[in-house]
Amino acid sequence: MSEIFEGGCFCGKVRYRMHGRPMFIHCCHCTDCQQQSGGAFAINALMEADRVEITETEPVAVSMKTDSGLPHDIYRCPQCQTAVWSDYGRRKWMLFIRVQTLERRSEFSPDVHIFTRSKVAWVGLPENANVFDEYYSTKTMWPPESLARREAARVKAGAER
Repeated sequence: MSEIFEGGCFCGKVRYRMHGRPMFIHCCHCTDCQQQSGGAFAINALMEADRVEITETEPVAVSMKTDSGLPHDIYRCPQCQTAVWSDYGRRKWMLFIRVQTLERRSEFSPDVHIFTRSKVAWVGLPENANVFDEYYSTKTMWPPESLARREAARVKAGAER
């Protein structure tokens, strides 16, 4: 049986369970994440959507513009507006869970730091961190088990990408 991680928004209206550990974790330093979060970066746990169970109140999607032109929906609490996860590209089968909304958030550290070209100067990165100016090769960086989970979720959803 996989571990269950509870999470939710600031006011407690939106609650969810993440069934199992994430496939991979990004710490994104892009200017979009900085502005949308009001912080220096966003930490996202990539997780199959069917492993995320909403236990109280559905978050609402807020569509955001992106440099790539692909859709980016941030799912927020309808009351306090906390961002609990994103769906980049409207894939529907993979969510980017905001790690800071998990109760046991300290158990999760980034596998990669991405878009560090726009990292704020005063943020230091761990000495042995995997750091990328922009994005990275999923096939190179992800563990084989995570790649298999990602592919299984994509196929199950009948998705092309």
